[in-house]
Amino acid sequence: MVVYLIGAGPGDADLITLKAVKALNKADVVLYDYLANEEILAHAPETSQRIYVGKKAGEHYKTQDEINDLIIKQARNNENVVRLKGGDPFVFGRGGEEILALMEHDIKFEVIPGVTSAIGAPTSLGLPVTHRGVATSLTIVTGHEDPTKPESQVHWDYTADTLIILMGIGNIRENTAEIMKYRSADTPVCAIESGTLANQNLVFGTLGDISNKKINTPAILVIGDVVSMYKDIYNYQGD
Repeated sequence: MVVYLIGAGPGDADLITLKAVKALNKADVVLYDYLANEEILAHAPETSQRIYVGKKAGEHYKTQDEINDLIIKQARNNENVVRLKGGDPFVFGRGGEEILALMEHDIKFEVIPGVTSAIGAPTSLGLPVTHRGVATSLTIVTGHEDPTKPESQVHWDYTADTLIILMGIGNIRENTAEIMKYRSADTPVCAIESGTLANQNLVFGTLGDISNKKINTPAILVIGDVVSMYKDIYNYQGD
């Protein structure tokens, strides 16, 4: 028995890796997330069992402990189990917790990385998160920490040229207010809604006004001078 921990990519079903498709082709059971494009499930055999274990803001179908227990149960009863997660399993995907649970029960696993939305969503649009002479460093941070933590690990004093926030729309007003303690309110911002999907949309603004704009989830925030540079590309593509 083996569990394949697979990153499904940022949304577009064509952005899943060939290695992930090969693992799905032989899956007996697939446990999949809310953010995993369901078209990807077509790579699994019709006879395979599909189990939805998705989580999204304000709506948790199962807790992480319940998901861990379910993965272990399925691994004990099947030869090939796929745990399909949106983006990359190790970029705020809690993949490390699932691996630790598998190790505790001596269950074999393999991790197949995916394209994280933090990189895939902007770059698919032609928005470079680094650019010579503009940005030579990048920080990816969560905009929504576990509220049960005894102390916050996010302090918003990051010095990277480009800052990308995942899962941050619900707390956008509070987060941008904190960031403006360290960066100018005029710092350009781009929100990418449903990145890489047919209904993707961009919302431009600054740290000072982006929280006043309507942004639909799921979305990521790209903050920094690369956004100003990208507007030339964006306008060119619109010609």
